[in-house]
Amino acid sequence: MSNTTQEWDTLAQRVATHVQNYLQGLEAVAKGEAGTHTVPVLLLEVSQVILAGAQLGASADVILPDNWEPEVGEDPDLDVVRQGLAERLALVDEYVEVFDPYKDTEPTAYRLSDDLVDVASDLTHGLRHYQADRPLEALWWWQYSYFNHWGNHAGAALRALHAVVAGVRLDVSEEVAAVQ
Repeated sequence: MSNTTQEWDTLAQRVATHVQNYLQGLEAVAKGEAGTHTVPVLLLEVSQVILAGAQLGASADVILPDNWEPEVGEDPDLDVVRQGLAERLALVDEYVEVFDPYKDTEPTAYRLSDDLVDVASDLTHGLRHYQADRPLEALWWWQYSYFNHWGNHAGAALRALHAVVAGVRLDVSEEVAAVQ
């Protein structure tokens, strides 16, 4: 079953909103605007953009006419965001993850700052198509890169961020219980 132009446009608008929120949230955290709530804010931002990915994953395959993606020019340099995140996440930036739980047996080292910016880079590329009034191209890129790249990095980052938040909350609860 193929989607209508209106259905694709609606999905593109919904995903674009998630993408813009993620990018704005990431930039705010990188600038230090989250204060002491850096990890919980990132957990929320990643969770919400994964919702967009799940919507793309549950959708029919987006097929471009002529199987061709128009050029959008150079993607922006996100190194300032990466560096800001690395500074704010210094104590928890490095973690390990099994890249593919069905094929890999050894954990791989990751950095949250790298994963979060890799996701942002893929999302920004699609957003540039969307902003150029090419919603189908945006959806195609977001869907393709979700399966091929950013979905894995977002999922790994989500698990790492969740582990930090859960660890802090559960450790605090145990300390409070021990004092009482």
